[in-house]
Amino acid sequence: MSERPSTAARHDAGPAVPAPTSPGAVPGVEHQGADHQGWGVKSRRRLITEVLLVLGVSVGQSAVYSVVSLLEKMSRAPIAQGTSTLNVVRNNREFFDLTYQLLDIFFALVPVMLVFYLLAEPGKSVFRSIGLDWRHPFRDGFGALALLVIIGVPSLGIYAAGRAMGITTEIIPSALNQYWWTIPVLVLSAIRAGVLEEVILNGYLLGRLEKIGLGPWAAITLSALLRGSYHLYQGFGPFLGNVLMGLLFGWVYKKYGRVAPLVVAHALVDIAAFTLGPALGFGG
Repeated sequence: MSERPSTAARHDAGPAVPAPTSPGAVPGVEHQGADHQGWGVKSRRRLITEVLLVLGVSVGQSAVYSVVSLLEKMSRAPIAQGTSTLNVVRNNREFFDLTYQLLDIFFALVPVMLVFYLLAEPGKSVFRSIGLDWRHPFRDGFGALALLVIIGVPSLGIYAAGRAMGITTEIIPSALNQYWWTIPVLVLSAIRAGVLEEVILNGYLLGRLEKIGLGPWAAITLSALLRGSYHLYQGFGPFLGNVLMGLLFGWVYKKYGRVAPLVVAHALVDIAAFTLGPALGFGG
């Protein structure tokens, strides 16, 4: 957004008078020109609005639909009798199905591009600032594998327990027809999920929530609850599992400042689930 020229009067002599502070302004954020009371700076009000808009076109929107979907399933039958299909056929003709699948993946990543734009600062790399670069490939790789072990096996256990307790739907990771492009599309879909969720929930949201005024653990907890809420359509088991995953990932991000291992670990978990679903105990 462009800045309006300052309308402050010029003084030929005498000490400079500091500009008044806008109510609700975030400490440490530079105020520029007459827009210090408007939308030209990152006031608390603007940050809250920005966060709500970003979530409204990404995971926040998914959370609302997820809650409605869960209520609809519960109104028809017990949760255990419901199903949740993650990758569905978009068209019965192969070419158009592939086209729709790729378009879904592309447009799902537009909010990530928006976040990169909002986080960008002159002279700084947004990828470096959130740790989505190649500076530490071995450390990030080992970290991703450790997270994969920590969240992978327990996730299967939580799913099985949820099914046994009747609080989780049957999850079908993929219902795509078998074409030459099915596995590559499933891999791309998993990578999309990892990038979208980890960049927005950790690389973007945690920092914004702290600038708004939340403490680090309050921000991590809110982000984790949001992560769980957009999985509610799968039942209460996946909700709990994803909240725990969000708490762990949020802590790791705040400690190391690297979103890359989170993206890789998340993508690997989803790749395994999407391509090996029945072998891992999911519906097929």
